[in-house]
Amino acid sequence: MSTPAPGPVRLGVTWWGHASTTVELGGVRVALDPLLAGRLVHLRRRTPLPPADAALADVVLVSHLHLDHCHLPSLRRFAADVPVVVPRGGERLLADLGDRLLGVAPGETHRVGGVDVEVLAATHDGRRHPWARERPPALGFRVTGPATGATTGATTGATTGATAPAPASFWFPGDTGLREDMREVAPVDLALAPVGGWGPSLGEEHMDPDEAAEAVRRVGARWAVPVHWGTFWPVGLERVDRATHHRLFVTPGQRFADALARTGSARPVLASPAERIVL
Repeated sequence: MSTPAPGPVRLGVTWWGHASTTVELGGVRVALDPLLAGRLVHLRRRTPLPPADAALADVVLVSHLHLDHCHLPSLRRFAADVPVVVPRGGERLLADLGDRLLGVAPGETHRVGGVDVEVLAATHDGRRHPWARERPPALGFRVTGPATGATTGATTGATTGATAPAPASFWFPGDTGLREDMREVAPVDLALAPVGGWGPSLGEEHMDPDEAAEAVRRVGARWAVPVHWGTFWPVGLERVDRATHHRLFVTPGQRFADALARTGSARPVLASPAERIVL
C-alpha cells in the first residue's frame, strides 16, 4: 500500500467518512453515497470536512435514499455530466439532476462511466423515510474497472507480452444485514464493509464488525476497508451514553480488523478520512 501523488492507478481508495468513498479503477473514479456536509439534521461530523476533490468522479453510485446516503446538496456538487446511479423508483426525488440519472434494480448489470456495475440486493429499508410512498430497493454494488495494459518486465521494464492483469474490482454492499447470497458474489480485490453506525443501535439492517468480517469472508477479497463508522454522531448523545458511542463510533474499525485477522480472508486496511490509499 502507498499514498503517492495523484495519478491513474489500477486500484485506489479514499474514504471521506461515513459510507462516502471514492474508488479508483484504472483511472476511473467511482463515488459512493457522497455525504460531504458537516451536519445532517441531528448528526454532526466529527472529522474534517472533505476537500473539493471529493466531488470529482466519473460516476456516482447511490445505495439507498436515506438522508445519510442520498444527500442532495452533495450530489449537486458533482459535474453536470457525471452519471448518477440510483435505486429504481427514486428518480423523482432526484429529478433536478436531469437525464444523467440511471435507475437500477437488483440482478441487473450496467456499463456506466467506464465501469461495469453489478447491482445487488440489500437487507435494508430503501425508502426516503418511513412515510414515503415510493418503495425503491436498497442496493449493493459489485464494480469492475476497465481492462489494464500489458504487464512489464520487473527487471528490464520491457513489455513481456504476458496476459494483462485482470481489471480491478470492488464490492460495496450499502447498508445491509448479513445475507446468504453474499456467497454468490464473485470475489473482488477490495471490499468496503460497513461496520458501525451513529446510534443508538444498529438493528438487523446493519452489520456489526464481526458480521462485516463474515460478509467479507463470504464474498472473498484481497483487501477490506471498514466504512460507515467514526464520522457522524447525534448531538448530545455522546455525553448521555458514552458506552454506545465507544461501541458504535470509536472502536468498530479496529474490531473489524481484528475479526478479519481471525478469519484470514482479507487484509484489513484502516483508512483515515481523506487519505488516498493505493493497493
